[in-house]
Amino acid sequence: MKITRRSVLGAFGAIASLGALGGLSSASTLAATLARTTVPKRIGVIGAGSLGGTVGSLWVQAGHEVFFSSRHPEELKSMVAGLGARASAGTPQEAAAFGSIILFAVPYSALPALGKALADALRGKIVLDACNPSAYSSDALVTEAQANGAGPTTAKYLPGTRVVRAFSAVDATAVAASAGRHDDKLGVPLAGDDAQAVAIAAQLVVDAGCEPVIVGNLASAKSFQRGGPGFRANTTAAELRRLLGLPAAG
Repeated sequence: MKITRRSVLGAFGAIASLGALGGLSSASTLAATLARTTVPKRIGVIGAGSLGGTVGSLWVQAGHEVFFSSRHPEELKSMVAGLGARASAGTPQEAAAFGSIILFAVPYSALPALGKALADALRGKIVLDACNPSAYSSDALVTEAQANGAGPTTAKYLPGTRVVRAFSAVDATAVAASAGRHDDKLGVPLAGDDAQAVAIAAQLVVDAGCEPVIVGNLASAKSFQRGGPGFRANTTAAELRRLLGLPAAG
């Protein structure tokens, strides 16, 4: 998969222009961080359904090692076999232990229990949160995420992790389509409180054949959760920035 200089520069340029993330002193600082993330990563995917399976497969193709997991890991054998030696599968516990970066693509209601069960394995790691509160429930967790934002709520239930909202506002089919074309890449909104974690997430968006759109801190992710203008817009990065009221990429 081709990683373009334009995509990478767009990622750190957007963060630098927003100035919303603490600990980021200059565009050159982020440029160096992004350059380091081109080294293959070990990534655990918790929830290898449509989105997790699609994004994780694209990461394998980009050269990363990916451990896919679900409640029924035996159902992942054929997918993993077709991806080659850099892909493996097992339980969520094994995925959490394997990866230095973890993608959560599970029902939002599962996060509190997973946060407790996997606390030791997740501590200090970057968590890409692609989970969304249900549109068909008004339980306490959904109400909390709607009131406080899904990003801060996820961080509460996955304490000690470096949470970035990523791939939460796009469909798996849109990601796959973007990876297959050279232009008009899918804009994937990102938000987090840890500048380095956001930079690494931005590179992983590029590695999945899409274009990162940095929105701001975790609280700002409310603009692309369900009900926000960026939720499932499934559009180009330029149009997504317009919808979210962000400056055009420099």
